[in-house]
Amino acid sequence: MGRAAARGCRLWGLLLVLPLWEAVAAAPARPAAAPLLCNVSLDSPAEERWLPVLRHFDPAFLRAAVARVIDESVPKWVHEVIRLIAAELEVFMPQPFAGEILGMCKALGISLGDGVLLNFAYESTAFCTSIVAQDDKGNIYHGRNLDYDFVDILSKITIDVRFIKSGQIAYQGTTFLGYVGLWTGQSPHKFTISGDERAGGRWWENAIAAFLNRNYPVSWLVRDTLSRAEDFQSAVLRLAGIPIIAEVYYIVGGVSPKEGMVITRNRRGPADLWPLDPLSGAWFRVETNYDHWTTPPPFDDRRTAAIKALNATGQLNINFDTLFKVLSVKPVLNNNTVYTTVMSAALPDKYQTWIRTVE
Repeated sequence: MGRAAARGCRLWGLLLVLPLWEAVAAAPARPAAAPLLCNVSLDSPAEERWLPVLRHFDPAFLRAAVARVIDESVPKWVHEVIRLIAAELEVFMPQPFAGEILGMCKALGISLGDGVLLNFAYESTAFCTSIVAQDDKGNIYHGRNLDYDFVDILSKITIDVRFIKSGQIAYQGTTFLGYVGLWTGQSPHKFTISGDERAGGRWWENAIAAFLNRNYPVSWLVRDTLSRAEDFQSAVLRLAGIPIIAEVYYIVGGVSPKEGMVITRNRRGPADLWPLDPLSGAWFRVETNYDHWTTPPPFDDRRTAAIKALNATGQLNINFDTLFKVLSVKPVLNNNTVYTTVMSAALPDKYQTWIRTVE
């Protein structure tokens, strides 16, 4: 192809994509507000860490929220199992999670069993969209929508948390009050992580068995990795290899070019590793709740909408603002979207979460 023809093809391609890019740029976002920003001191005893945060919320509302989430999402037989072993639950839970759950349960006047069930309930219903992308200069951006049932409750208890150690931010994330795990988080100048649910069949039976075998809940491994891993590579190794109680997708972003990865997890190890490959044109990866090598169902095809919006945006134009706009395109943004977060470990001060209120 001659140079003139090549320029003509590029121009024609630009004209074809321009209306879609304009649509992305003008995407009407639902009203959004920043969640409460809290500090949790890792230097405090685990049972006391969340008490200052709890003071910002009405205890009666929190107890009612816990009861509703458990009653509507946890099978009755699981209630019975947890009730029978409630007194021994601390034995099965690693620290600091056991102490933190126990401390919040005491403060709210609920049982330890209910505190554990609440954390399990959130492990089972996280329908999400996560994107990791590299711009033309090699900067890594990471964004996610977290979609749950109970939007009316969860939008009121979504919080951004900075975990402080020795006066410094050790890591930060976004969570729901009472939930000690993280589906979204950042280790400053090291890496970012988001988690998306992966359907794994008879979830509860496998999860209970795995938990009693001391496997990690999937969100606890996110937080543990944010606390322990020193860089992108070590984060990927931990997230890919440590046994967990349910299947999941872990999406990881780093601080250097090509440091982006989607990890498809089985309970015992990785099913697939899907890295960024910008030299071959794969400058972004989109993960929803379906294996990337399969076709998502027509009734829940957030993946195609996100890919179209990213292609319309282009690698030259990807940044915090445009990534937020991609995550605001329907049905990527939907009536179950509780919050949107955009982040980049190389620019940790830019970590930003918006609660997406229902119209």
